[in-house]
Amino acid sequence: MKKQGGFTFIETLIGVSVLLVIIIGLYGAFQLGLKIVAQSKARITATALANQKIEIAKNLPYNQVGTINGIPPGNIIETEDLTKNGIEYTVKTTVGYVDDEFDGTAPTDTLPNDYKIVKVKVTWPGFLGGELNLVTNISPQGLETTEGGGNLLISVFDALGVAIPQANINIINNQTDPTINVNYQTNDSGQYLVAGASSSTAAYQITITKSNYSTDRTYGTEEVINPEKPDATVIEGKLTEISFSIDQMSSFIIRTLSPWGSDNFTDSFANQNNISESADILINQGQITLATTTATTTEYLASGYLVSDIILPNNIDTWNEFSWTDTEPEQTDINYQIYYLNGQDWLLIPDGDLIGNSTGLDSSPTDLSSLATTTYSQLKIKGNLSTSNTSTSPTLFDWNVSWITGETTPIGNVSFNLQGNKTIGTDAEENPVYKYSNNHSSDANGQITINELEWDTYDFTIDPAENLDLLNTDSVDLSPDTNQTVDLFLEAENSLLVTLLNEDTLEPIFSGQIRLYNAGLSYDQTQFTDSQGKTFFIPLETANYNIEINIEGYQNYSNTINVSGDETNVINLTPTGPS
Repeated sequence: MKKQGGFTFIETLIGVSVLLVIIIGLYGAFQLGLKIVAQSKARITATALANQKIEIAKNLPYNQVGTINGIPPGNIIETEDLTKNGIEYTVKTTVGYVDDEFDGTAPTDTLPNDYKIVKVKVTWPGFLGGELNLVTNISPQGLETTEGGGNLLISVFDALGVAIPQANINIINNQTDPTINVNYQTNDSGQYLVAGASSSTAAYQITITKSNYSTDRTYGTEEVINPEKPDATVIEGKLTEISFSIDQMSSFIIRTLSPWGSDNFTDSFANQNNISESADILINQGQITLATTTATTTEYLASGYLVSDIILPNNIDTWNEFSWTDTEPEQTDINYQIYYLNGQDWLLIPDGDLIGNSTGLDSSPTDLSSLATTTYSQLKIKGNLSTSNTSTSPTLFDWNVSWITGETTPIGNVSFNLQGNKTIGTDAEENPVYKYSNNHSSDANGQITINELEWDTYDFTIDPAENLDLLNTDSVDLSPDTNQTVDLFLEAENSLLVTLLNEDTLEPIFSGQIRLYNAGLSYDQTQFTDSQGKTFFIPLETANYNIEINIEGYQNYSNTINVSGDETNVINLTPTGPS
């Protein structure tokens, strides 16, 4: 048999794959070679630039070796941007004094400016970017001398007195010629010695910063009449020591709250779930009427009643009120009675504690605030329906019992002042000038986060225009690197807490718009309910207010509400159904 010539498909695929691996490898090696060559070229240029700066410094007179506007002052440009061979370089030169250990160090050594050190850093950006550093020492001819300025020893520590390394130091002096604007960083011991600074009285403005840390600085008399830490003074041949304290920043989460809230029992009679007992009544589409004598007639029975389920509040402070909505055509009546649990028996609350309860309550709303929660911890409502005209029946639409709870309620849009106890000096009248004192305002949900606060003891005050009293007036300590929640409890002489509920489901209505106004008082506020269907109008005057509620998907609601003291109002809105 003769063997066929050529390659199979698999052999071809394997061959191509091997060839691709070789080509990719060669390409990668070629690309790496180009990168190495380009980086070497860039580094050679950077080295030349750095050497040029070093040579310039070496050839200057000793007293001119320094940077323009720097310490020590001199003729060297601190930062230059240069373009060489299509690459942008940044050349940064710093000059400082060295406090050599040979003759001791500051503060023991009163002449710590032993010799100068010149540092040149060249950087270039991009894919082939890099950094190159050269350092050289330059010594004076002869012995060290007091001539050439004084010395500043700067120390930086945290709230516990622990040294802060690599803290940023900015020094400005506009009274020297040339002026000074220079930056340094503290060493691992939290210190930096500024040697050879020009003599100047109360003119060195020193600012200490670090990322995510607070700021500490000196102050001039043009900023604070009597500063606690004035701009530093440097005396020829002397050592000035100055210390600063910084630490990690913190924040407050401030909540503006009413110390009380409200809860309620409500029934719109969409079903019989909240009715424990009834007789001779009819429940139909959220309405309670007397039952008819037969299913096919419209002749009503003379009387009937219903009793609510047990009302057992959680976290109750005081009972508030009992309200209802009904219609009583002529010759018909509905009156209401409230029962309490006495051991195992349900008894009528005596008239001595609830006037008119024995004969039946007939005025909505009825105040329940005088009922002792210890005696009357559980309640039931009874509605008594009657008619003397069998062709007509009264109708009950809903009833509601509310109470005051110990749960807090947000108060939105409250203005307050936050002030720390740290001072930076006093004014012309010897009044303290505080380092932090700012006005803030909580949002519509009664909350605000204040960031970038330094550790301190803070006080809160409410803007008098708010007509609110701050109940908790104690100072608040804020530690470094913390996120602390502070509740500001507020009260007013008059307030109104409104709760919106879906009449069918009794679920709270979120973000419901409520307008409360009184033209005579020039009061007109619109607020939105929270996730619990609540919103708090505070402060108010003793008066009647108009309330309007227009929410898509619900029937419009309007009414008049009398406010005197702390009022609560539960409003059941009727859904309009799908459009």
